[in-house]
Amino acid sequence: MQPAATAPRRPGRPPKLVDSRFDTREALIRCGTEILTEKGFASTGIEEVLKRVGVPKGSFYHYFESKDDFGLAVIDNYAAYFARKLDRWLLAEDRPPLARIADFVADARAGMARFEFRRGCLIGNLGQELGALNEAYRERLEAVFRDWQTRLARCLVAARNAGEIAADADCERLAAFFWIGWEGAVLRAKLVRGTAPIDLFAESFFAGLPR
Repeated sequence: MQPAATAPRRPGRPPKLVDSRFDTREALIRCGTEILTEKGFASTGIEEVLKRVGVPKGSFYHYFESKDDFGLAVIDNYAAYFARKLDRWLLAEDRPPLARIADFVADARAGMARFEFRRGCLIGNLGQELGALNEAYRERLEAVFRDWQTRLARCLVAARNAGEIAADADCERLAAFFWIGWEGAVLRAKLVRGTAPIDLFAESFFAGLPR
């Protein structure tokens, strides 16, 4: 059977990424998520997103009241994606709790290398631009960090219950420390285009856990 014919592309016109699987709003959010993991919010124009997705500007304002509204939707999308990612590793009951955290680190390290260290953490990227963002962003970003912290703290509690760390270990505090250090390590990895900062942070975090 011969493959179905495809419509010829117009010169200079980007191919549309919207198809039957995703509606326009979802496509815009997914594209925005990809771009904002690489670039800052202030330096990302709506036109860039529209051009990459291949939809007219009128469609954007049909789904989003403003660029700020769009940015909040992108944050929610990334938060949901990353929560699933964390759960995949941190709730893996076939692995010891501390090994689950190490598995997450290894997966994140591999992901950064796969994209040649162009992409980092969207939440961390936006957190560095708070001076140019409205108050709603501050609250939303902090809520995401707290959610990640809670998920990691649960895994550390499991490690404490399993005797992998000390019985009096403050898991909430350790989880907060992890994410503070993690965001710095990811940023530095983008700067040096290598995994050394992540490796150093992970090694220091595990070595410093109370036993």
